[in-house]
Amino acid sequence: MRWKSVLTTAVVALTVGSAWAQADAERAKKLVSGSCFLCHGEDGESASEVFPKLAGQHAEYIAKQLENFKSGKRKSTAMADMSARLTADDMLALGKYFEGKTSPPEAVKDQDLAGVGRYIFNHGNKFSGLPACASCHGKDGLGTASLPRLAGQYATYVETQLKLFNKRERNNDNAVMHSIAANLSALEMAAVAEYISGK
Repeated sequence: MRWKSVLTTAVVALTVGSAWAQADAERAKKLVSGSCFLCHGEDGESASEVFPKLAGQHAEYIAKQLENFKSGKRKSTAMADMSARLTADDMLALGKYFEGKTSPPEAVKDQDLAGVGRYIFNHGNKFSGLPACASCHGKDGLGTASLPRLAGQYATYVETQLKLFNKRERNNDNAVMHSIAANLSALEMAAVAEYISGK
């Protein structure tokens, strides 16, 4: 009798969990079709290099960025307005929605530049004391729940973010990025961005 009770509880938990997941997916889809798609596309593929691809990005990372835009910790007039009415549950639902999407890597436009970027990403620059990007973001550039997926991201977007870290205009994320970006030359920023976009 006890096993039957445990089994019934497990089935109920799975059913409730599945219902919540479906509700979150529906909520996210409604939010995306309401406004997110304008810049980031229905599936997070983003039609402009100015806006990041969200497809395949970690759910927790997306939720954190949305919360930071809402609180003003990360500056963006457009995103502050977009995130103002989002709840923590909305943010996580959007994160899970986009995490489940896929986007192909970008075609590398400059192979020589990407070659320099590959070296910096994997080995850093011992002459300037720059650590390898891969030491935090992984050799594949997929990051972790708290660190962004960089693989396949638009080169222009990545380079812009590195410049913002360099100037300390973006300060909502890991403070380590300030010291790293401070050691990156303009060539290294462009090279790393070009390389990682093709991963």
